[in-house]
Amino acid sequence: MNNYGIDIWADDNFIIEDGVVKINYASKPSLIEMVKEIREQDYKGPLLFRFPHLIQKQIDKLFNLYNNAIDEYNYKGKFNAVFPLKVNQLPNFIHPLIKCGEKYNYGLEAGSKAELFLAMTYNKYGSPITVNGFKDKEMIHLAFIAKKMGHDITVIIEGLNELETILEVEKETNLPTPSIGIRVRLFNSGSGAWAKSGGIDAKFGLSSTEILEAFEMLEENNLSDMLTMIHFHIGSAMNTIKPLKNALKEAGHIYAELKNLGATKLNAINIGGGLAVEYSQFQRTLQYSLQEFANDVIFTLKNIAKQKGVEEPNIFTESGRFISASSTVLITPVLELFTAEFDEEHLRLKEINPPLIEELRDLYNDINSKTALEYMHDSIDHLDSLLKLFDLGYIDLEDRSNAEILTNLIIKKAIWFLEVDDYDELKRIDNKIQEKYLVNFSIFQSLPDFWGIKQEFPIMPITHLNKNPTRSASLWDITCDSDGEIGFDPNKPLFLHDLDLKKEEYYLGFFHVGAYQDILGMRHNLFSHPTEINVIFENNEVKLENILESQKIIDILEDIDYDTKQIKEVLKKNLDNNTYKILKKYLHDNSYLKTTWS
Repeated sequence: MNNYGIDIWADDNFIIEDGVVKINYASKPSLIEMVKEIREQDYKGPLLFRFPHLIQKQIDKLFNLYNNAIDEYNYKGKFNAVFPLKVNQLPNFIHPLIKCGEKYNYGLEAGSKAELFLAMTYNKYGSPITVNGFKDKEMIHLAFIAKKMGHDITVIIEGLNELETILEVEKETNLPTPSIGIRVRLFNSGSGAWAKSGGIDAKFGLSSTEILEAFEMLEENNLSDMLTMIHFHIGSAMNTIKPLKNALKEAGHIYAELKNLGATKLNAINIGGGLAVEYSQFQRTLQYSLQEFANDVIFTLKNIAKQKGVEEPNIFTESGRFISASSTVLITPVLELFTAEFDEEHLRLKEINPPLIEELRDLYNDINSKTALEYMHDSIDHLDSLLKLFDLGYIDLEDRSNAEILTNLIIKKAIWFLEVDDYDELKRIDNKIQEKYLVNFSIFQSLPDFWGIKQEFPIMPITHLNKNPTRSASLWDITCDSDGEIGFDPNKPLFLHDLDLKKEEYYLGFFHVGAYQDILGMRHNLFSHPTEINVIFENNEVKLENILESQKIIDILEDIDYDTKQIKEVLKKNLDNNTYKILKKYLHDNSYLKTTWS
């Protein structure tokens, strides 16, 4: 049976048992059980399940990896981590994250004023806050206020102008000065899809000359003791470890040189993110173990500190994707199979049919396990010929319809025989037997990284896993945009089941969607976020909490600055009360489609 690579990407978080996907935790509930429970509460459309226990697992793993390495190499520095809010700022994710990280003093990283307000409000005192990204005077002033509130906050400067602004605010206010970090622009870059975030041409960071100028400015203004951190980031989700080693050496020497120049309070290196997530369903893409990653960080920085005669730095990381990706699963129903109309009851055969139509009838009636492959190929060739005859005006629309129906009936019958006798041969010809699955979601809202950069996500049905999937599948979302499709890729094929949706439900799960997808999602066609559910385990049993319903149409319109009062007034004109009540009900529902299994 096809396990959809669950042994590659799932990290034992999800398993297949009894033909369904289950959560490999506590009572091991199945995803379909949770979907049915939510549907019984009349929540329609796609569902976004969040699993705080997986956030906890990743935070535990991150700190254990580094603390193991610290013990292994007798490292004198400490390990710290912050979660970059840009990865997922939504409250159903952030509130559990903060609770999960309490015992480690796990902090937050802010890259905008709004994110800084969140960090100032919800970050636990004693846990670090780092501030990255470009900043104006207001944002830097906010950091001073956060320091006065008692937060352990470090402002990472991205340019000399930001340092000048810090000096201005320090002179103009009586507020305590936050710690200062310098983002360094390294020569070395990372690997993978986000490698351009590092390297000499990177968007962020100070050059060697600017680093020296920054330190001189701090000394001249008696603030050199506020310099506590240098920061670099060479790429998200790096699939190889060599670029990290090179970057660590470069950053480690910059740290040591600044220490020897007199930066006595400099005590930390923030290595940014980089820990990869395994998204592939087909082969492992990571070329290192997670413990190897942590070991290399500790070993490299320890050697440089020893070589240069400086104290071993504390280490900060911002591996947001690693923490968040696995914690969220999108589940949505298949609404329609586009060959569903190709059944015998729709045939419009005549007393006298074109010869190729009669040959298709014979193929359909005579097909067996020995002839299945041959007849399927013949039927596809016949259909091609008949479509050309239609274009030339030699057959009519009824003939064309009959050709399409008979060909698809032959393909389905052949699949049934081949599934039993020659499944490998069936997979070899998957381009010939594709099925289009209409799925009740928006790719632009829920999988923007697929649309934008073709990011791969694990996709699989959550039921029917005790049967071989026999249809090579393309997925269509419900937007009116041709880009709203996950097309069939023969190099990374998705096979799904052939079934009658009038008789049984069929849900697809999209995994590893907890990083960036929620917040990057766009309201194309004015589809809002799916209904969110937090899955909590108490006394070994599952509880579904904090249900946040998909946004109502009227609220979406208000969010994009329409006068909703005016909309209601216009719609109400020329309608009786009963009709308007129906219309109003629709306005207060979400945009996703409503069907039997929706």
